[in-house]
Amino acid sequence: MSKQVAVILSGCGVHDGSEIYETTLTLLRLDQLGLGYCCFAPDIAQHHVIDHRSGEEVEGESRNVLVESARLARGDIQSLDELEADEFDAVIMPGGFGAAKNLSSFAMDGAEMRVLDELKEALEGFHEARKPIGLMCISPVMVPHLLGPGIAVTIGQDPGVSGALSAMGGLHRTCSVEDIVVDFEHRVVTTPAYMLATRISEAAKGIFKLVDRVDELMDL
Repeated sequence: MSKQVAVILSGCGVHDGSEIYETTLTLLRLDQLGLGYCCFAPDIAQHHVIDHRSGEEVEGESRNVLVESARLARGDIQSLDELEADEFDAVIMPGGFGAAKNLSSFAMDGAEMRVLDELKEALEGFHEARKPIGLMCISPVMVPHLLGPGIAVTIGQDPGVSGALSAMGGLHRTCSVEDIVVDFEHRVVTTPAYMLATRISEAAKGIFKLVDRVDELMDL
């Protein structure tokens, strides 16, 4: 496995961490293509904890993003501040509300959001080295703050989120669940995933295309 891909997680579970199916499909496709990968997550407290059965916040409970992300990585994970772009050929970030609550404050602040400093530092390293960056679901909303304005991305078709993205200087492209948007100039690949998917097979089509295109871009 000569090519190596960093996968950035934000917890475990769609409502307060990384979307589990999106993460699993990403890791599956990387493995099917013979690509090596390593998972990373910030060593910080989650914004809050959600009971995924009821959808309600669990009062008085605190969890750590790195510890929760380790569930998805089967324990093989490193702290995000250890991620060095020069050790990898590409980076991929699954979605889930952890991207909008733990990696950024988009869920609370919208277009006025902040992004995690260590995430911005890591992504800037890949961007400056012109290494492919893949983002899915809600994660692309961070692109204007992470990489700069004018980069074409998709979050699917949600007018509220796409409007906030545009307000931040982003360039939104409407996209179906099974497709991807590629900004070749900036080497950024995005797909809606569970912003639109109603079942795992739908999410898989776009996610597999995203990983395939990231693989292709690593050779260019």
